[in-house]
Amino acid sequence: MKTNLSVAIQAALDAGKEILKIYDTDFSVETKGDDSPLTQADKNANDVINVFLKPTNIPIISEENRQLDFSERKDWNQCWIVDPLDGTKEFIKRNGEFTVNIALVENGNPVLGVIYVPVSKELFFTSEDGKTSKKITLTSGTLSIEEILEKASIIKPSNVVPPIKIVGSRSHLNEDTEKFIAEIEKENKVEIVSKGSSLKFCLVAEGLAHIYPRYAPTMEWDTAAGHAICKAAGVNVIDQYTGKPMQYNKPNLLNNYFVVKA
Repeated sequence: MKTNLSVAIQAALDAGKEILKIYDTDFSVETKGDDSPLTQADKNANDVINVFLKPTNIPIISEENRQLDFSERKDWNQCWIVDPLDGTKEFIKRNGEFTVNIALVENGNPVLGVIYVPVSKELFFTSEDGKTSKKITLTSGTLSIEEILEKASIIKPSNVVPPIKIVGSRSHLNEDTEKFIAEIEKENKVEIVSKGSSLKFCLVAEGLAHIYPRYAPTMEWDTAAGHAICKAAGVNVIDQYTGKPMQYNKPNLLNNYFVVKA
């Protein structure tokens, strides 16, 4: 696990460098078949990550790779799940709230997660034993992976006390999310905390928010790394259809609605 963790961290850091090379240019934006945006940064980051992960001989599910049919994936005991640039819309807005997401999944369960924020240089990752999650801000670009593992601080969720901090956006809440929040508001004061990309998971994992309800479509690569980090930090990520922890490498890579809660 330490080897895979080290590889994933280095892949995320190098992908972040490639993303920032594009971030400061007058880049163009394409539109994919599902109407989501795509930039050269997505492509370059994906290429870098593939270079690091392919030698592990663990198959890769990435947003920017060709998606394989479940008939080809169904017997995988392990797989990487990657979003080389999560929050492309935030990247286009140049607000810094985009991430590199890399997760390792075993038998449908996320066991390793790395989330890197290229602009702020914040790095979140699961520990080698998967029992804690850690964070470090890389103010120096000279730290080795060993030093990163050693110097990172353990993150923990906070006690759920009012005001209940819910991750979302007052201006972009759908009806299902509004109903979820309204139920909590019957008994508690609520504060909405807004954040882009997989940083929503990190907010709950490090105690800066209490709940992240997601009653809107997401794909497995949007959530696997954040789920791993939350799980290791002691935070539940519950599928609202099954009532159980979210599963990965499913026949359909589209997630059900879910709630992240300490």
